[in-house]
Amino acid sequence: MDRELSDALAGMPYVSLADPVKARAAMRDLAAALDGGAAADERVEVADRTVAGGVPVRIYRPERPAGPALVYFHGGGFVTGDLENEHRRCLDFAADLGIVVVSVDYRLAPEHPFPAPFEDAWAATVWTHAHAAGLGADPGRIAVGGGSAGGGLAAAVALRARDEGGPPLAFQLLLYPVLDDRMDTPSMREYTEPPLFNRGEVEHMWRHYLGPARGAPGWETPVYAAPARAPDLSGLPAAYVLVAEADPLRDEDFAYARRMAEAGVPVELRHVPGAYHGFDGVLSAAVARRAHDDQRAALRRAFRLDAGHPGTSSD
Repeated sequence: MDRELSDALAGMPYVSLADPVKARAAMRDLAAALDGGAAADERVEVADRTVAGGVPVRIYRPERPAGPALVYFHGGGFVTGDLENEHRRCLDFAADLGIVVVSVDYRLAPEHPFPAPFEDAWAATVWTHAHAAGLGADPGRIAVGGGSAGGGLAAAVALRARDEGGPPLAFQLLLYPVLDDRMDTPSMREYTEPPLFNRGEVEHMWRHYLGPARGAPGWETPVYAAPARAPDLSGLPAAYVLVAEADPLRDEDFAYARRMAEAGVPVELRHVPGAYHGFDGVLSAAVARRAHDDQRAALRRAFRLDAGHPGTSSD
């Protein structure tokens, strides 16, 4: 494992999803430990509001918008997390790239199992497309993205947008996404012990997210809950997929990226050796900072942004 990531792991609060109340407190502690004191940026206006009939979002609007918009969904196993988890990343994307970012505070399981979090993610994406002009964005240059559970929501939103003919998404930024409830991969069998994100936590996650109906006679997991179950991945927007080596989700992420590529979807795959799930939140580690740089570069390529555009910065 990367030495800096290993050293950071020793001081991190462990987030177990077994008890949602305790998990949320632990996630708040973890987010505070990793925050690094993200300051305001004079290049970006930040505003919290409620959209689409009740979905809380945080909108990051650069002073001189470059045109694109990213709808972003935080991680947390569908059980934990909020707008603060990804504040620094979203602020950096908006400031460095000049893009509008809409960060979504979707409802959490188990109080709100599927489809509630997904419906919030979908509603916020539809709202962003419908109100793009007022945000300073181009409705033809909207992407979805997220990490972990948020990456799964982004993939599911992209599937529904394809299935229903819109919004016309331009890109998917999928960071170690949650995709497959079947949990039948070598990496899922390999990573079973704390303190890393592990198979046991994945089991708790799916139990909370899919709710009590899971496993009942005749039950079939919906495609929009577990995007890996989609039989056809053709026609999706281009994707960037980040995969960490020491992650139980590793192999389902590899498989999804491969299936998209085989279906004709342009895919950029990044595999990071010696990294664990959510590693790019540990900005004290050089490998995490490189991952953030790579994500910004992927968005710049996807949106065809000139690195010299006012409000963007070159790598």
